[in-house]
Amino acid sequence: MRILPACLCLALASCAAPIPKPYQVENPKSLPVALDPDFEIRKTQEYFLDPAAKPLTAQTDASVVFERWYRLYGAVTALDQRQRFGTYFDFFWHARKTADVRVRLEYRQEKLHAFVQAREVHYLHVRGTHRTEFAIIGDDFMDDGRVIAWRASLIVNGRIVDTTRSYLWE
Repeated sequence: MRILPACLCLALASCAAPIPKPYQVENPKSLPVALDPDFEIRKTQEYFLDPAAKPLTAQTDASVVFERWYRLYGAVTALDQRQRFGTYFDFFWHARKTADVRVRLEYRQEKLHAFVQAREVHYLHVRGTHRTEFAIIGDDFMDDGRVIAWRASLIVNGRIVDTTRSYLWE
């Protein structure tokens, strides 16, 4: 009897929709802003995995130690680790009504100065609470430098319905 619910859970988990992956936007266009209270970015986490970080000591906060280990998990060689260094963004957002939502991250990097790049994730027919992760890591980070300013937007029907930004974003 206990095997049946476990099999059902596994079957439902395997039928779940795949998690959309971020893609680079070639020519990001500015969009009209029409703020909507049905969509909101609730929380933002930014983590910088520094290649020149000092060794972790016993006085280092446990959450900082965990985050570094989590991001470097499975990176055995120096090349593997190099591909994981950079900035990670996690955006937690909520949609109160069903819609096609694009989450866009626009950012500037220190070696590119005012040049704005953008990455997006497109979700079809979503509702509820979601987490979207962006990572500017590896060669993007090593060649162009650290992310110095960013803005995240929720886009529905070609309009920005909610946005959050870093302090340095203009």
